Amino acid sequence: MLYSGKMIILNKEQEKFKKEFLNPIKFSLYFLKNVPMGWFSGMKLKKLSEKNAVSYVPFKWYYRWQNKNPFRSMYFAVQSMGAELSTASIATLAIKGIKPSIAFIVTGMRSTYFKKATDNTIFRCDDGEKIFNAVTQAINSKKGVSIEVKSIGKLEDGTIVSEFFFTWSFKQRSNEN
Repeated sequence: MLYSGKMIILNKEQEKFKKEFLNPIKFSLYFLKNVPMGWFSGMKLKKLSEKNAVSYVPFKWYYRWQNKNPFRSMYFAVQSMGAELSTASIATLAIKGIKPSIAFIVTGMRSTYFKKATDNTIFRCDDGEKIFNAVTQAINSKKGVSIEVKSIGKLEDGTIVSEFFFTWSFKQRSNEN
């Protein structure tokens, strides 16, 4: 990965990850094995690029009853998973193939809810350049770098239902074993 502040050029590992994570079968198998609650909710990744990512969480009662709360809307934790996926997929893309590798973790999260999520919900994060820049800073400084990124949740008709802010911390590992 090369980020100059103007253009992001992906390395081979990043290109491979992007292709595989956008493959519905490989994505589903990965989530079944590594993030079973995400798999159980039916989350999907619809778009992944250096600039943004779009995730999708189904709601329809006949399809994903487990995503609902008693108030006939999507449970806030399910929304949180969908929103995190839209930011985490970009963060994962940004660190692929970096040597020594980069450790990353969510260190904070806050959210605001505007309307009930009563239908399938789409989460979009447009902070890809910010994430790639943070990874570049972590590599250059050899210190931890924290950033806050936003994901907006909308119903399929465009109604905004929620906003999530995730604080991601990136740090280059000092020793690869």
